[in-house]
Amino acid sequence: MPYRRLPNTDAARIKAMRIALEKGKEYPPHKLAYSSKNVVRLEKFFPQFEHSIKLYRQTVSSQNTKSKDYNEILKKARIYLTHFIRVMNMAVFRGDLPIETRVYYGLALNESTVPSLNTENELLSWGKRIIEGEEFRIRKGGSPINNPSIAVVKVRFENFVEALTFHNTLVKKTFEYTEKNDKLRKEADEIILQVWNEIEATNDKLPEERRKALNEEYGLVYFYRKNELNKAVAS
Repeated sequence: MPYRRLPNTDAARIKAMRIALEKGKEYPPHKLAYSSKNVVRLEKFFPQFEHSIKLYRQTVSSQNTKSKDYNEILKKARIYLTHFIRVMNMAVFRGDLPIETRVYYGLALNESTVPSLNTENELLSWGKRIIEGEEFRIRKGGSPINNPSIAVVKVRFENFVEALTFHNTLVKKTFEYTEKNDKLRKEADEIILQVWNEIEATNDKLPEERRKALNEEYGLVYFYRKNELNKAVAS
């Protein structure tokens, strides 16, 4: 007799439970190869499992699709913020702006390099400081910096903040579905194991080929071992 292989993917789990559930609806309890108790359990659990897996796949797909857009928005925000700081520093270097201008943005007086904007948190922190600093400086009577203006930088920065919020929401959802589905998979495996054990026990006295065929109608999956496969081919 070939060996039985339990499902090891979500698609295989869904298929196994769907077939068993269809049989549970097709046959009356006295003709069914597994217990009514597990029919009820499948009816309750299967829709929940299938729906949760579907939501997880949709979230992962959305995250992958939006990831490229998000990275582009992040890149643009970093570029515009970097250019603004460089333009400001060049104006200070030329003497068009006083060295004290840097203080408005939270930068050291003698620091003419662009601060690190490599991480999302750094970009958030410095973006807020630069925008608020420039807006405050203009209100105090300072001449606006252009190419890029703070208004353009602010648009790029706000696009980034919005995209980051959405990105983080998708990441959080993916993590939550991953944790939830890990628990659901364990229950699915337990149910499938019980149902398959009951089906095999019901048909245990039948001849091997008949037993195998009936079990497969309920969704059980069998594989021949290499030596059994060779014998089958030889015969």
